[in-house]
Amino acid sequence: MSEIAREAGALLMRHFHERVKIEYKGDADLVTVADRQAEALIRERIRAHWPSHDVLGEEQGLADTGSEYRWYVDPLDGTTNFAHGFPVFCVSMALEHQGRRVAGVVFDPTRDELFAAEQGCGATLNGKSIRVSKTDKLAESLVATGFPSRKRHKNPNIFFYHQITLRSHGVRRAGSAALDLCYVACGRLDGFWEFNLNPWDTAAGVLMVDEAGGAVSDFHGGPFQLNSRETLASNRLVHKELIHEFGKIFAGDGLESLPDPREYSGKL
Repeated sequence: MSEIAREAGALLMRHFHERVKIEYKGDADLVTVADRQAEALIRERIRAHWPSHDVLGEEQGLADTGSEYRWYVDPLDGTTNFAHGFPVFCVSMALEHQGRRVAGVVFDPTRDELFAAEQGCGATLNGKSIRVSKTDKLAESLVATGFPSRKRHKNPNIFFYHQITLRSHGVRRAGSAALDLCYVACGRLDGFWEFNLNPWDTAAGVLMVDEAGGAVSDFHGGPFQLNSRETLASNRLVHKELIHEFGKIFAGDGLESLPDPREYSGKL
């Protein structure tokens, strides 16, 4: 898996330096030649090594033969970043056996960082064991989130972003959910949440958090499901506090109002 991810990452970097042509799947949902070529490469390598396995990928959908094994492939997580020359993107691959995710890799080719996890064997970064952070208060935590590329006006995350920003040490939005999850796993972030992610966005990263000692759930603390569309990950120590804050936000309890920009303009 690691070799395939690195090969796909090298392909992405060649296109990244050439600033490949951008296409639009929707109003603001980007796809590039690099996405398609990287997924084709990954599928070809999987077929060569494991011809009986099924593959679910972002660009080509599901090749379903009823196999006990299923791959979840995002050949380019962070396409918008990639298309604009912003160096935060990755290759994400996970393998599931009879409904249980058993292995995953996430490769960041711009930093030459390979995150890997195997069920019951822990998680690593470039071969060295990683663990989640020891921060135990949300007020001292650095957390991350993401926003959809389309229909942002129908997504409530701006309210969560605002409230959690006020209750934490800061919220980052880098544009790659798979890398955000890996950063929780290795302690660079203390938590991450996002609405409406797809299975190929989270399959590898969630396994990384689990194997590094973290916690992953839905927004109410229930079990995480690949198709639940709710992803909340943390170092485990601040998980209950995040769930509590999410409950208050959903209930509209104690929401801080946004400052009026007209008050600032009058002071300039």
